[in-house]
Amino acid sequence: MPLSRLIGAIALIGAVAAASSAEPQAERVKKRTGDAIVKATAYCQGGTTRSGTRARPGIVAADPAFFPVGTILRILDGPWSGIYTVMDTGAEVKGREIDIFIPDCARAKRFGRRTLHVRILRHGWDPQAISDF
Repeated sequence: MPLSRLIGAIALIGAVAAASSAEPQAERVKKRTGDAIVKATAYCQGGTTRSGTRARPGIVAADPAFFPVGTILRILDGPWSGIYTVMDTGAEVKGREIDIFIPDCARAKRFGRRTLHVRILRHGWDPQAISDF
């Protein structure tokens, strides 16, 4: 078999494998509603979020593979409990992590890194993705 055909066959196998593994992951992501435990940090830099809105209280950044933009979370414990909307992503926010916008930089720094319980009220912008609460 010529080298070019072998390379083409390998590329095709890789593309098929990626497509078949992406679909179950998308299904898993779509079904993430209910309660979750996340690692949380805080940020204070203002500016425009990934969604195009300005950073403000009530906004969190998250890994879009876990909590896509538009997801609504209720933080269940601690002084930061309340309802937040994922409107931003962050290069350092990976997996089950959120980054809460706190306008006061000293308070954001004091927040540190902590474990929080959250309830996923809506997953992404899809109104059909609401949970059964």
